[in-house]
Order: sequence, then C-alpha cells, then structure tokens
Amino acid sequence: MTSAHTRQPPAATASPTNDHYRFTFEPENKRLSATYQGITLAESSRAMQLRETRIAPIYYFPREHVRMDLFERSDFVSYCPFKGNAAHYSLRVGDIAANNLLWSYEEPFDESEHIRDYVAFYPDQVEILFPDQPSTQAASQLLPAYDNPLLNWVLQEAPAIASMSELTAAFARQLRATGVPLWTLGVIIPILHPQVSNIAQSWRSDSGELVESQPGFEVLQSPRYLNSPLVPIFEGAGGIRRRLDIKEPLLDFGILHDLHAEGATDYVAMPMHFSDGKINVISLSANRPGGFSTTDLGHIYEILAVLGRIYEVHALQHKASNLLDTYLGPHAGALVLNGLIRRGDGENIRAVIWFCDLRDSTVLAQSMSRDEFLACLNEFFDSVAGAVLDRDGQILRFIGDAALAIFPIEDEVDENCLQTACENAIAAAHEASARIKSVNQGREQESEPALGYGIALHVGDVTYGNIGTGNRLEFTVIGEAANLAARIESMCKLLDQPVLLSAEFAACKPDQTVSLGQHSLKGINEPQEIFALRTPE
Repeated sequence: MTSAHTRQPPAATASPTNDHYRFTFEPENKRLSATYQGITLAESSRAMQLRETRIAPIYYFPREHVRMDLFERSDFVSYCPFKGNAAHYSLRVGDIAANNLLWSYEEPFDESEHIRDYVAFYPDQVEILFPDQPSTQAASQLLPAYDNPLLNWVLQEAPAIASMSELTAAFARQLRATGVPLWTLGVIIPILHPQVSNIAQSWRSDSGELVESQPGFEVLQSPRYLNSPLVPIFEGAGGIRRRLDIKEPLLDFGILHDLHAEGATDYVAMPMHFSDGKINVISLSANRPGGFSTTDLGHIYEILAVLGRIYEVHALQHKASNLLDTYLGPHAGALVLNGLIRRGDGENIRAVIWFCDLRDSTVLAQSMSRDEFLACLNEFFDSVAGAVLDRDGQILRFIGDAALAIFPIEDEVDENCLQTACENAIAAAHEASARIKSVNQGREQESEPALGYGIALHVGDVTYGNIGTGNRLEFTVIGEAANLAARIESMCKLLDQPVLLSAEFAACKPDQTVSLGQHSLKGINEPQEIFALRTPE
C-alpha cells in the first residue's frame, strides 16, 4: 500500500528551452508494458519518455492504452508548478489494492497541454518493461546534473536559522539573490492554538520587510479568506498558478485582482506538506515580464520538501510553546520547555498567592445542564482569572470551580518588588469584582442566578515545580503558604466578604486594609488575623 502524502510525481515540463533545468518529453518508439503483481495495467507503442535532471525517466502511457477500468480516482492531488495538479488513481482488482498507483494531469497548464491525455505509474510500485525484450526492464538514465543555487542554502544555512519569521525572510532574500524575480512571498501555516488559526507571513521586495500576523478563527469566515487560493489548497486541491501578464488573465481569486492592479505578472501558490500530512501554503508573485521561468520554479520545487521539514521543526516548537503556555502558563511553560521536567524539579520563590472560588457551584450545577454549567464556569474564569493575567499574574491551575495563581516577587530583598506584586494583586481583585458585576447584570437580564465568588491573597514562600507520578506530572506551587491562602478563601462566605487577606499581605498595604479579627482556620494550628480590603473612595 502506498502512502498518499509521500507520493509526488516528478516536477517537470515539456518545454526544452532552459539550459539550467533540463528535461525532454519524447516518444519512446518501443512497445512498453506496465504490470503490477502479474496484472497488465497498460501496453502501448506510443508511450512517451519524460527525462529530467537528477530524476529517473518516467514513462507516460496514452490513457486509451491503460486499463482505467481497474482504477478508481482517489482524493489525493499533488502539485507541479510546471504541469499543474495531478489527479491520482488507486488500483482495485479483487483482493488486490494499491493506493495512488497512477497519476494524470487532466487539466494541465497551457505550456504542458501535450501531457493531458497521458498517465504515469510510480516506478517503484509498477514494473515498466519492454515486452519484445522480456528480460529487459526500461532504462533509468538521468539527464546531467545541474547546479541549483538554493540547495546549499537549504541544506547548510536554513537549518541554523533560529525562527520561522527569520527563515521566511532569509528564503525571500535567497530567491532574489539567485535571480528569481520575486515580488511577494507568503507563508501560511495553520497552528494548534485555542484562539489563533494560523501564522501568516508576508514579505515584499519593495520594502524588504516581513510582516507576521496570527489571526483568530473569525478570519476563516471572512470574504477575503473564503475568496482566496488558500481554501482549495487546504482542502487538498493541489496548487494554483495564474499568469497575470497575458490578455484577459483569469482573476478568479480576490488577491489576483490586487496583484494584477499593482503590476504583478505571475502568481503561484503551492502546498507544502508536513510529515503528518498537514497542508501549509507558500505563495509567490513576480513582476518581471514573462513571470517565473521554468528554472525559477524548478529550483523552488526541488528544495520544497526539505524546506518544509525545516518549517515543520519551527512549527512544532511553536506548537509545544503554545500548548505549554495554554495549560501551564507562559512562565511555567518556559521552565518546562527549558528542561524542568523531572519530578521534584523546581525552585523556591516568594510570591503573592491568589486563590479564588465560585460560590454555590453545587447548587448552580444542579440547576442547569452540563453545557450550561461549563459555560458558566468559563464566564467566571474569564472574569477572575482574566483579571489576574491582565495584571501580570500567573494562573497555575484550575481546580474544579477554583483557581490558584501567583504574582511572583522578582527580588525578595527589594521592597519595591514586594509592593508591585501586592499592588497588582489588589488591582486584579478590583478588576475581577468589576467584571463579575458586569457578568451578573447580563445574567439578571436573562433571569439567571448571579455568580458569587471569594478571593484570598497571601504573601509567602512556596516551592514552584513538578509534583505527581514519574510520568504524569503537574507544575504548581506547594507549601504552607498555598494551603493558608485556600483556608482564608474558605472564610469569605462566613465573613460576607468577597476578598480576604492574610496578615502578611495586609502588612504590605496597611492603608488599604481593615482587620476582621482573629479566626480559626481548618488545618491551621494557630488562629489567624484576617483582613478585608477597604472600599475604594
């Protein structure tokens, strides 16, 4: 069985006019046959041989001389910037099945129109023989090699480039340096992120600058995206090429109107496959009369698989970083990504500990469906945890209907660092209160119960690191200070206060706090003085 995503027909064209990227498409003049496991798939005396630099000859059979009744068309489409999109067919004969054994350019580009009625087989799967000489297999003679000026760059320089944006900019500069009439270069890589749909990079020769954006998922419903070449390519339709300097050019996508108006002469968008089959897109436009030459596109096509692997490395790094940021937070995620991954790995830090909890969550859960309660929890966390993140806090974990966060004190001996952390925590508490108030106004209009909450703030020393089993870990804070914060928060409902503070926290901001007296806390030996925030004037 053949893997669809590893099958790529040779990138060749029949135009023999270029001395640097050489190929021919000529009659074989001998009878050829194609067989698979003893089954004759094709036999013809009118086969054509396509010979291309550095690639073994490929034999193309007239379609009418091929047992097309033994094949069914698959969903896989590959792209050649010279010939167009290649449809693939899978063999189905009784119990014998082979995926994507045959390809055909059924709607080739104008310059390769001669190949329209021919099909070819993958030579590593199908035996191509001269029936009149049964012991002789078809020849495998390569055309002379040529120097692709992009090869050294993609093999020696590109792998050392530190980021995806630098890679795209360097690729654009290298294309220009080798004589490719590159006007614009675009790279679109879909990513795994809860809020971002893809990384979109755009380079223009007139500025020499790269612009990168990470649009949200709403862009996928925008008219500009839906009327772009990206949609059919992502759906597996292969690539797209449009000559823009001809009479009555085909402007079937919005971007083509823009490029044509600006003076572009050629546009190419091609898929770049990752090893997992994910499709990404590279697009290029030229503004030189005549557009891209066969050599220009041949050089690019020849390095595209290697270049794709380099982009994939950066994409995987980006994916790992995004997932760690999403599930652990940016600070903890960076520590894990840098190697803090063994159980017990961690560091002792001083921080403001924030613990918050949704009030009466059991009653809420019983009064609504699971989907409704999940939406309610997310609304609550958007308010309280969102306020923490906006004030440079770090969310460490969500515990059912509660959240644990910290505001690290960067320098333990610097009083200003302690004051900054406490000020950020207080500001986050006020912001959380305002957000919850706004949420409850909306819930009141929908006749839904109001959300209550409790927040505790404490200053103390904690261990910040990995706990769990050998291969299932959680990155969090542990220590007496974290436990005390949770116990203080449990008093919010009893004392009828949304925000409670420890004595250690109140000592940092005595002018903004008021004592509520000594109280016994579950699991804490000594009574603790608890404080509330003064109401802002």
